[in-house]
Amino acid sequence: MWLPLIGIIIGIVLGMMLPIKIPTAYSSYMSIAVLAALDSVFGGIRSSLDKQFEADVFISGFFGNAVLAAGLAYIGDRLDVPIYLCAIFVFGYRLFNNFALIRRHFLGQLRKKSFLKDNSGK
Repeated sequence: MWLPLIGIIIGIVLGMMLPIKIPTAYSSYMSIAVLAALDSVFGGIRSSLDKQFEADVFISGFFGNAVLAAGLAYIGDRLDVPIYLCAIFVFGYRLFNNFALIRRHFLGQLRKKSFLKDNSGK
């Protein structure tokens, strides 16, 4: 369960330290691909907490979502239609929904622990 979080931290640190510059023309594609990849990471953490994690589903979703989102943004640019807004909305919604489920899971565990501590002394 900690492996994805360690990977995110390492990725952020490497991204800040390495001198890689994304051209402005590709920044919208990259941001949508990162949002899609983060959605997959949070979905993987949530499924791991639910004891339903499957590595092949995670890997295919991670790369598939990123490529699909960037591809939709590219097609939208060519058609002069802001399709990327749809991807931002969907992946943003899923990201916050997965985060809420992860947060509720940990809060439930904390409540159980504090309840057990409160009742163990009686």
